[in-house]
Amino acid sequence: MQDTTELKDAPSPSAPLEAADLQELIVSSLEDDKAEEIIEIDLTGKTSIADSMVIASGRSARHVSAVADKLYRKLKHATADGCKVEGMEKADWVLLDAGAVIVHIFRPEVRNFYNLEKMWAADFTPDKMHGNPDPAEEE
Repeated sequence: MQDTTELKDAPSPSAPLEAADLQELIVSSLEDDKAEEIIEIDLTGKTSIADSMVIASGRSARHVSAVADKLYRKLKHATADGCKVEGMEKADWVLLDAGAVIVHIFRPEVRNFYNLEKMWAADFTPDKMHGNPDPAEEE
């Protein structure tokens, strides 16, 4: 994974963003670059790897690469630890790890194959995994 932690000490236009602001920056950038089918998944209680995940599609490998590159350039100073990127070589599926937010940008057929939305949208909170009923459902 390409790491930008060396950029941590480089002059930054602003202080690292909080998770909500970071997610807003990501979604805004994806929308500006015409990414398609942008969805946001809250990962709270599901994993400790991040607070949320954003999934989007590009129309082609070239579009995925361009969208990911532009977002990477915006994120490299917006996080406390820099941004890591994987998959730019083929640009079928590019992963950007911005710490609190994980971003996946796919070509449509690759996105359909892996179907991350279905996997991460399932409720795998500890209460559900152990068969404990949802307190809100009992009322």
